This record gives sequence, structure tokens and C-alpha cells, in this order.
Amino acid sequence: MTATEALAPSTYSATDRQQLERVYAMLTADEAVHPVPRYYLVGGGVEDPVELPEEVYLMLLRVVDAMQKGLSVTVSPTSQTLTSQQAADLLGISRPTLIKALDEGKLPFARSGTHRRLALTDVLDYREKRRREQYAAIEALSVEVDESADIDEVLKDLKVARKALAANGRTR
Repeated sequence: MTATEALAPSTYSATDRQQLERVYAMLTADEAVHPVPRYYLVGGGVEDPVELPEEVYLMLLRVVDAMQKGLSVTVSPTSQTLTSQQAADLLGISRPTLIKALDEGKLPFARSGTHRRLALTDVLDYREKRRREQYAAIEALSVEVDESADIDEVLKDLKVARKALAANGRTR
């Protein structure tokens, strides 16, 4: 398993979904019975069970809950630092575009000599912020189209909306 592993819900068979339900039921059953729950991991061998720390249990519970709902799951370390190229790749932008965003103060970073290092959590937060801004821009560009309306009038409305959005983007 790699540091970041995506679990795709489309690959779950009916048996996998039944197993997920059993695992989720097992993970949540102990909470109702014991005031101070303890969690164990048991393998296929004869070794003694290993007690899980509560943080590991809670993470497993969230993963199984999401998988049971048919959601994709990504497990990734949060204390990781990234190079500017890794951050650009994660964001889906070029490295020069990322450097421009860093220089404009849109994203925090630390210098290690001449190299820039970014916290993974900061990059993920920035990615989410960009995604919200993109959705807002798409919403701003959407225009109710009346199919009986004159096409030239609709195109004129779209042009006005694009200009307004461009003007808003330049003021940021």
C-alpha cells in the first residue's frame, strides 16, 4: 500500500459491501456496551490480538463508513511537506503558476535554502479554496436560457456575464 491509496467504490462486489457492513457493525458495537472502549486487530494467525490506539480506530471507522456509503477514500499523511513541483502536480497547475501564487502570498511556504517547501495540509486547503472559487465562477457564468429567446440576446447576456466575472477576478 502506498502513502496515498485511493479506494474506488465502483470496484466493490456485493460480498465486499456485506463485509463492509459487518466491519462497520463490529467497529460501532463496542461503543454501546463499554464506557471506555478498547479495540483490537486480529489477524488470520494464532498470534494474540493487538490493541489499536483510539486514533487508529476512529480513522478506520471513518474509512469504513465512507466506503459503505460508496464514497472514494484517500488515506494520506498530514505532516508531510512537499516540494513546489509536488505541490503543483497535486494542484494540477504548472510550477511557475504555483511560484506566482506563492510570491503573491496566496499559499504559505517555508524556505529550505533556495528551495520552497509546502505543508500538505496547506496545499489541500488551497486546492479546496480554488475549487470553491471555480464553482462560484461557473455559477456566475450560468445564465437562464429561454429556448424561445433570440440567440443574439442570449449571447449578449453571456458576454456581459463574462466581462463582469473578468472584472471581479482582476480586483482580487
